[in-house]
Amino acid sequence: MTGWLPVAPCTPDGCARHTGAVRAPLPAALLLLSGCALVLLGAACVPLVRLLGAGPRRRLTRRWARAVPHAFGVRVRVRLHAPDRAPGGGELVVANHISWLDIPLVASVLPGRMVAKREIRCWPLLGSLAALGGTLFIDRDRLRALPAAVRTIATALRSGSRVVVFPEGSTWCGRGGGGAFRPAVFQAAIDARATVRPVRITYRTAAHSRAEHPTGPAAGAVAFVGADPLAASLWRVVRAAGLTAHVDLLAPIPVDGEDGRRALARRARTAVLGPEEPRRTGLSDLSGRPGQTAVASDRANRPAESVHH
Repeated sequence: MTGWLPVAPCTPDGCARHTGAVRAPLPAALLLLSGCALVLLGAACVPLVRLLGAGPRRRLTRRWARAVPHAFGVRVRVRLHAPDRAPGGGELVVANHISWLDIPLVASVLPGRMVAKREIRCWPLLGSLAALGGTLFIDRDRLRALPAAVRTIATALRSGSRVVVFPEGSTWCGRGGGGAFRPAVFQAAIDARATVRPVRITYRTAAHSRAEHPTGPAAGAVAFVGADPLAASLWRVVRAAGLTAHVDLLAPIPVDGEDGRRALARRARTAVLGPEEPRRTGLSDLSGRPGQTAVASDRANRPAESVHH
């Protein structure tokens, strides 16, 4: 792990706990089988879906992505706070990051090209399927590779693509203030003059999930943090009854008039998570300036646990 990579203080023992109702083992096992089967079916169909036109491909992606959380027993509620962008321009979708469920949730409403660390490209089967799906692979481990990563994302945005990224750079449990939005990816939006679309993701149990506004503490069962094994996270999700994912599509942020990538990152972070609380400084951020103090290992360097950047 290099010193400049983002980190989170969240741990499975401290954050990933479910305190509500639970399913019996047999129904939970059936949900687990159905969810995994649907994911594998979607992966197997990627080469065929790539042959379709853009419109049918987006519709199929959305339908599959909507079905994935439901297959694992998670309800989904989506709120649109502003109209969709006009077609033709690039769009950078930025969301907070809590769980592996975030990926199908975003794909169900705003399907686009995911940003992933380059090691995933070499994974058996999954790497090839991710490449077929248009994933943008970047080198996270070397600071000197950052300009090339920004250019890669900017090129995709200039072509009119929608690019999806989780700019916290690591998963957070959702119970605290969350992480800083790393500014580098926002430079790509500025270079490509693309719109930034913030997305807020929250998870609640049935007792704290109203129709209009989620209230109460975040649902710990979905948190995929620290050294949490994927199998343990999957089982925790299907055992937890009454989980609801709330996806808020917030107003787009035009890059015109923004005072650089840092101001744009702060504005997007405020829209998604609120203003960032002051933190102690220690490590450097993506541009070499002081950033957050490291308090836990970065899960993004664990290739068996995450398919995002």
